[in-house]
Amino acid sequence: MKTIYTDEHRHQDGKLELIDGKFMPAFEMPRRAQIVIDRVKAEKLGPIQPPDEFGLEPVTRVHDKAFVEFLRTAWDEWVQTHGAYDALPLAWHTRGFRKNPPLPEAIDGKISYYAIDAGTPIMAGTWRAITAAANVALTGAKLVKAGERAVFSLCRPPGHHAGSDFFGGYCFFNNVAVAAQWLRDAGCKKLAILDVDYHHGNGTQEMFYRRADVLTISIHADPRQEYPFFLGHADETGKGKGEGFHLNLPLRWYSAWDRYEEAMQVAMKKLKKYGPEVILVSLGLDTFKDDPISKFKLEHEDYLRIGEMIAAAGKPTLFVMEGGYAVEALGVNTVNVLTGFEQAARS
Repeated sequence: MKTIYTDEHRHQDGKLELIDGKFMPAFEMPRRAQIVIDRVKAEKLGPIQPPDEFGLEPVTRVHDKAFVEFLRTAWDEWVQTHGAYDALPLAWHTRGFRKNPPLPEAIDGKISYYAIDAGTPIMAGTWRAITAAANVALTGAKLVKAGERAVFSLCRPPGHHAGSDFFGGYCFFNNVAVAAQWLRDAGCKKLAILDVDYHHGNGTQEMFYRRADVLTISIHADPRQEYPFFLGHADETGKGKGEGFHLNLPLRWYSAWDRYEEAMQVAMKKLKKYGPEVILVSLGLDTFKDDPISKFKLEHEDYLRIGEMIAAAGKPTLFVMEGGYAVEALGVNTVNVLTGFEQAARS
């Protein structure tokens, strides 16, 4: 299996995030990707190659152009007002406010307008890192379209919390959505996105919720208990043309493999019935028992089983890296999914 990777991710290196009522060192750090690529090399998973350059057009196919422009210019605007330290929002739009307020002129207002949390800092290297991550996902999509059975796009920062015009959850561009839309534009008629991250892929759901050409499935912690809290319930099944083309499978805190396997079986049954040409996997590994910000109880060997179950669908598959914050275990768990897939696909 080919892996797409670039060191450009290192330019996103947040100092602090607001979590549990405290400013803490950022859990989403460059070491996450380094641990994974080191494991890919150690296990000889396959060739590693840098991404191609695709420009911004594929990004603006799923993200609002004004939002993209905000991310491009936000750091420079912030520095002019505040100085060269990480930019975080001050306020959030909430119930009772004007539904579609005008975009504020001040950078503090702009960040608050587009952000959904205070855990996703913008810094000098953010733009460079997020455009590179999109290219990593797009290169994987290009290889799958050209005939690869499976590709691993080692994206960082992650993407599935980013919506058409909002960022948060460590995510700026929705890498898997950018790749899915590129595949649609390249001629694939039916796609499926399977999100196995601990946290609900709210951005991915928002982008495809009214569409029937991209089936979206998410297995995640129950939003009544866990971030992002306001999306990801089981009764959210799509709207309009998209009715029936979204499936949420929320699980309660402390779920272990027995419950997770049941959800995977439901997800794979739905996916196989849909019959996509390509499966895109939002590969989050924060379901691990020792993850510091999550509360599932999966073990190392469970990730081999996840890979095997995805391979059983028999479809070209693009794995796109998302979360996972038990950093020292992240390489093992990530590569276990990929080797589980490879072994099952060959059998």
